Amino acid sequence: MNRTDRLYALVEELRAVAPRPRSARWLAERFEVSGRTIERDLSALQQSGVPIWAEPGRTGGYCLDASHTLAPLGFTVDEALAMTVALGMLGTSPFSGPAASALRKVVAVLDDTTTGVTGELASRVLFVRDEAPTGAPAGLVEAFRSGEILRLEYRDRAGVATRRDVEPLGYVGREGSWYLVGWCRLRDGVRAFRGDRIAAAEPTGERPPRRPFSAADLDAMYGHITAAGS
Repeated sequence: MNRTDRLYALVEELRAVAPRPRSARWLAERFEVSGRTIERDLSALQQSGVPIWAEPGRTGGYCLDASHTLAPLGFTVDEALAMTVALGMLGTSPFSGPAASALRKVVAVLDDTTTGVTGELASRVLFVRDEAPTGAPAGLVEAFRSGEILRLEYRDRAGVATRRDVEPLGYVGREGSWYLVGWCRLRDGVRAFRGDRIAAAEPTGERPPRRPFSAADLDAMYGHITAAGS
């Protein structure tokens, strides 16, 4: 997580629990940085006008002005349940981290009654997979968003390892598996890389012009492809 994203996430974390405090140590562990880094981040937010103050004492910490928290959203139970289920289905995808963060934000702004009913119903929605889920290396979503070329260590179905520089183009989800679709410089063409076969993904810092990409670029042997926003 870069500093800009962390500053935004800090505000959202304090917003979610306001007016209760969060300690600098708790925040440092949450965002996997040092306490000194958290202190600098909070100071920067205060200087930019965000209404954060320190509350002293053993149970003290940093608070965000409750008047600046979000009002409860007007989600019905059905809408809240749909969002909970949809975000939960991303738990083994490259989007698992952002999905979990988004779910915390949704829950934080629901009223108590909707939260309770939604949680009880969501516990009855189960996912069945043929095998234990395996995730994907961190950094894939950030590289996808920025268009940064990734240096992949990839193993095919026979276990043969190759090292490739790949321009991220998109993702395909199918039957619980997620595939990074990218322009493979080794093969000089569009290829799909199954997430659990990517042993490592290292950003190279190179950001070429983003290539166009659509469902027509995929050679799907069966099934109907739809875009997430359609």
